[in-house]
Amino acid sequence: MEYDSGKRAKESSVRDRRYSIRYPFAADGEMLELKSGSRVSGVTSDLSLGGCFVCTRRTLDVGAHVRGTLTHEGHQVKMFAVVRVVRLRVGMGLEFLDIDPGSNATLLGWIENLRKSR
Repeated sequence: MEYDSGKRAKESSVRDRRYSIRYPFAADGEMLELKSGSRVSGVTSDLSLGGCFVCTRRTLDVGAHVRGTLTHEGHQVKMFAVVRVVRLRVGMGLEFLDIDPGSNATLLGWIENLRKSR
């Protein structure tokens, strides 16, 4: 996927809209793109209450909706998310749209530990 100036503008506006602090964080990520059934895996480079960046060899398209699982030290966070930013050969930024109710406490715990370690 090539960037044109319009997509760069969209990427900038996503950064401007961030409402949660991002923390460096490594978790294994598994995503299933709902429309095509494509599976992508990678490792997060950062995490916030609102989303994460997943380093992947193969990316999905901006706007793709995914079901995903993040796994860190035996704990999992399951979510529904949308791809907001794509960086070719680097990865993709995900915005969380919904966190599985059983995963919410885990995500909050991860963020709290990251906040305290700053």
